[in-house]
Amino acid sequence: MKIFEKASVASRKAFLNYGIVLVFFIVFQTLVSTGNISSALKGQLIPIACYMIMAVSLNLVVGISGELSLGHAGFMSVGAFTAVIVSSSMAGSSDMSSLIVSIIVAAVIAAIAGFLIGIPVLRLNGDYLAIVTLAFGEIIKNILNCLYVGIDEKGVHFAFNNPAALAMSATGKVIINGPMGAVGIRKISTFTAAVILLLIILVIIQNLVNSRTGRAIMAIRDNRIAAESMGLSPMKYKMLAFTVSAAMAGAAGAVYALNYSTLVPKKFDFNTSILVLVFVVLGGIGNMTGSIIAAGVLVVLPELLRKFSDYRMLVYAIVLILVMLVTNNEKLKGKIDTFFKKLRMKLSKGGRK
Repeated sequence: MKIFEKASVASRKAFLNYGIVLVFFIVFQTLVSTGNISSALKGQLIPIACYMIMAVSLNLVVGISGELSLGHAGFMSVGAFTAVIVSSSMAGSSDMSSLIVSIIVAAVIAAIAGFLIGIPVLRLNGDYLAIVTLAFGEIIKNILNCLYVGIDEKGVHFAFNNPAALAMSATGKVIINGPMGAVGIRKISTFTAAVILLLIILVIIQNLVNSRTGRAIMAIRDNRIAAESMGLSPMKYKMLAFTVSAAMAGAAGAVYALNYSTLVPKKFDFNTSILVLVFVVLGGIGNMTGSIIAAGVLVVLPELLRKFSDYRMLVYAIVLILVMLVTNNEKLKGKIDTFFKKLRMKLSKGGRK
């Protein structure tokens, strides 16, 4: 009986997440179609969806797996620059097919990067793991700063530190120009595609968390020794969560990159990783619904406060502090839960009448 109750609760949470995303899409799509939205906020719609993906994917590691990662922006950058190369290589294809292939390839390459980094990193725990993932994120950024990629009729050319080593023909085109980043990107991302990707990722996370594998990951998080005594391999399941999370970050990076005409590696630095972690912490560790809402609110809020330029960041900081106080106050959370329980009971009684 308890199993069925847990399953129904999980289903309600899943449908709540889908509902929030669909409402977000419908509201902003309506505002765009009617012209009742500023150009600045309109330009933030795709990044908002991408940050939502980043938040829920990092929550898979931090909340479900119980490991603190500070290098998530590195996987996003791998997906972003992979997508730029793939989309440029498919210049003759339609925008939709180029976008789909770019997202898939970016997710695969980011997953491979996550797997390779996870081999040494996931042998650590706690602060040590956080520091090492931070280092790997910076290493990825510095590698991209040294990377030169060009394309001509012979194919794609790669070089490090020396753009002359690309050895392209006269008709060749530079795609990634070292620290100057990617230039001349095909802007093929759409708000609809970003929201669809977010829904797909929520479905994947929902099914993973409620599967036998997900329960094994949470068992290792809660009590590693007891899980090992039952025959579970911590390294195997932690690696699975880390790799899946990296793939999702890579897919988000692909949609994010193909929304801009230029993109630099320093965009995916330590600050971006911390920003995504803030979404997770403020939304509630392990709470996918909270991560979605926190990512949306905290990205939109600075734009809404732009009119108050002198006090914008002060108000933003105050909002962060208030949210932290609320989410970490067990008494207040208990009162809020009690309020909603009473509200549900009243609504159910009213429905029976």
